Amino acid sequence: MSLSPREMLARLIAFPSVSTSSNLDIIEFSREWLSSHGVESHIVMSPEGDKANLYATIGPRVEGGIVLSGHTDVVPVEGQAWSSDPWTLTERNGRLYGRGTADMKGFDALVLALVPEMVRASLKRPVHIALSYDEEIACRGAPSMVRAMCDSIPMPSAVIVGEPTRHAVVTGHKASVQLRTQVTGHAVHSSRIDQGVSAVMNAARLIAWHEDVMEENRRRADPANPFEPAYTTLHCGMMVGGSAANVVSSSAWFFSDIRAIPTESPQDYLSRYGAYIRDVIEPRMKAIAPETGVAVELIAEVPGLRPETDGAAERLMRRLTGDNGTHVVSYGTEAGLFQRVGWSTVVCGPGDIAQAHQPDEYIEVSEFEAGEGVLRRLIGDLCA
Repeated sequence: MSLSPREMLARLIAFPSVSTSSNLDIIEFSREWLSSHGVESHIVMSPEGDKANLYATIGPRVEGGIVLSGHTDVVPVEGQAWSSDPWTLTERNGRLYGRGTADMKGFDALVLALVPEMVRASLKRPVHIALSYDEEIACRGAPSMVRAMCDSIPMPSAVIVGEPTRHAVVTGHKASVQLRTQVTGHAVHSSRIDQGVSAVMNAARLIAWHEDVMEENRRRADPANPFEPAYTTLHCGMMVGGSAANVVSSSAWFFSDIRAIPTESPQDYLSRYGAYIRDVIEPRMKAIAPETGVAVELIAEVPGLRPETDGAAERLMRRLTGDNGTHVVSYGTEAGLFQRVGWSTVVCGPGDIAQAHQPDEYIEVSEFEAGEGVLRRLIGDLCA
């Protein structure tokens, strides 16, 4: 059985593999597809058993192979105004519309559609296919897959994370952490706020700390830094707290993230945040009510991707794409997880990140076809 790249993309788009749901159906489809071409795959389940990663090897089990890495999850479509069914691949005016076409089932579809060609090719070095879950929620799935691959496959020479870059060879991205800060206050009637500790107002001070530190970073940013923005950012995206307008709140919490440029560490910012809580915020709270305080939970950590000196992955993709520019991005990917275990890694794939997460998400037909050409050249390279 064979499927054209476009047919494969239509199959993958039809799976509504939103991060908040299971991805087992798309993983099982991928497993069966690989099996139908004689390729054994390995499943790495999530701790809850409702999601899974998949990896597989095509070709000889020798060192020097290439990892083609993509994620299977997509972001929700609720609240977005789509012109067509987001779960049905639709072509209009040279564009292929559907949730995940750009981010990043377009790349996944190309990889899977070319499996029959990979199997027939006289590969001297292997192709390793890696499909993960929950990339969209802080790369939760990939760490267990990367560990399993380290234990079971010969060391590859390069990892290609096929996020949409329009085939620009991206060699760096920011590291990030996601935090949940819980503030416990002491409730009283707002007319006697002097006897209470407002969780909401102290949470506001902590959120303001995020913005104040980011403003410091902005003022001292190096104009030559290629990142946009060219400094470490701190952001609060969600806050919940309080019970009534005239009650000093006993509880509040918020989510925040820190995205650090490669010359800085998110851990250093975590240390500064902890010191601010310990030395400035909590003493005033506890002076009124000792049971109050602040707890910070590290929800997720995504390592950055560092530009490599004469990196094998960079050399390979520059040769295959013809791109000779210098490219970094501010968003995170799974690339840093592969690089952290010592595998040369770049981000490079078809489509435009500007379309990711948008209503009427699309990949241009020309970009999709260009991605097919890049992968065919890669197969040829592995046969040489």
